[in-house]
Amino acid sequence: MSQDRRQFLKSVAAITAAGVATGVTSGCASSNPATKSYPTSQGKSVMGLVVPKMDVVRIGFIGVGERGSGHVKHYCHIDGVEIKAICDTNERILNESIATVVEKGFIKPDSYTGSELAYKKMLERNDIDIVIISTPWRWHTPMCIDTMESGKHAFVEVPAATTVEECWQLVDTAERTQKNCMMMENVCYGRDELMVLNMVRQGLFGDLLHGEAAYIHELRWQMKEITEKTGSWRTAWHAKTNGNLYPTHGLGPVAQYMNINRGDRFDYLTSTSSPAIGRQAYAAREFGADHQRNQLNYIAGDMNTSIIKTIKGRTIMVQHDTTSPRPYSRHNYIQGTNGTFAGFPNRIAIENAPKDIKAQYQQQYELAVKQWQKNGQQGRKPSHASFHRWDHDMAKWQDNYDHPLWLQMGSEAERNGGHGGMDFLMLWRMVYCLRNGQPLDQDVYDAAAWSVITPLSAQSVSDRSNSKDIPDFTRGIWQQAKPLGVVS
Repeated sequence: MSQDRRQFLKSVAAITAAGVATGVTSGCASSNPATKSYPTSQGKSVMGLVVPKMDVVRIGFIGVGERGSGHVKHYCHIDGVEIKAICDTNERILNESIATVVEKGFIKPDSYTGSELAYKKMLERNDIDIVIISTPWRWHTPMCIDTMESGKHAFVEVPAATTVEECWQLVDTAERTQKNCMMMENVCYGRDELMVLNMVRQGLFGDLLHGEAAYIHELRWQMKEITEKTGSWRTAWHAKTNGNLYPTHGLGPVAQYMNINRGDRFDYLTSTSSPAIGRQAYAAREFGADHQRNQLNYIAGDMNTSIIKTIKGRTIMVQHDTTSPRPYSRHNYIQGTNGTFAGFPNRIAIENAPKDIKAQYQQQYELAVKQWQKNGQQGRKPSHASFHRWDHDMAKWQDNYDHPLWLQMGSEAERNGGHGGMDFLMLWRMVYCLRNGQPLDQDVYDAAAWSVITPLSAQSVSDRSNSKDIPDFTRGIWQQAKPLGVVS
């Protein structure tokens, strides 16, 4: 080997070694939350924010269509509130909600309409404490920011934001104004989800390892809503974004099980989408060739699957499909070292069960063995391990683990309705916290972390499913933040 050749190889080896060393250092820095850099905060953290107690919570509404009108009805049945004003661009539905309030015996709220920016006039009032925002997605972040800037607390429908930049805008504004910005993820207040949260907090599943969340809901029929209702604006998102368009319903509860932003946080995700076929086929079948629905190029894959990795190494699968003909599911799956809960349908498998439930399992095993013996020991002998079969009998688990909040308000929530009572319970709980000087169950960091899955999943899909870092919207506070407790 010539001298020049040997010298060249030595130089390459030196450069490679330096590169490896640099790569290791850089990799450690990026994966170590203590060394992460964050945008400079414009205020102070709102983690656990407590605002002065409100004797009466004075409410303004922006948007009272299919979702907002239900919130108005629920608040007519909740003590300690006054509905001061309602804003909507559609005068007909605006007047319907105003009539609802009056029919319930309350003072007629003021109305705001006439343009898309009419809500800003409502925000000038000084007799409104909180604003409920139930508008198309593109308005969520701007309206939240304007609400907080006006000195009011913002409560917004899901998702709270549609871009990474919008997520940071919400966080920055909340920290600077010291106002609440809560995304109203109603599924966190479902009976099943609250029960599983209670189970997790009591350690039933052991150390958590993996979760699964989804929004699988056939909604092609919404494409026929052309000028009004959800489909009139939501359909266009399928021609705009190829990713998980609606992650928070399934993800919110799983994030709370795992103490996301309160002891753990999302680190990065990878995402992939199936072909986008179903909506184009539906449009061709249901509309004329020259109809506007057939002029759209639907790019959102019928099924999107994203995998989130947390700082503690846990994994979460999040799926979205509002196109395929299949039953509804949010998965609601949580797996730990001692067992698993899975939803749709509800079922549970536990290795070390509570004493009274373990006794029931033993009885079931003995009966199964007797039946096996009666059948001449045909087939495999029943397993003694309870976790080798799903337990679908939820009654005994509800008796042991129903959430204190559900035990307190579940009957009234079911009576008032709204997705099985979860809507009413969420709205009641918001008012309860504000009137009693308690922090809300969800904050702006949750709103940002759960909502950012949409734009990051789209980025990953367009980049051959390469992973995308999930920002730490808490700026490191998650490491000291207390887990969301089981409230009563």
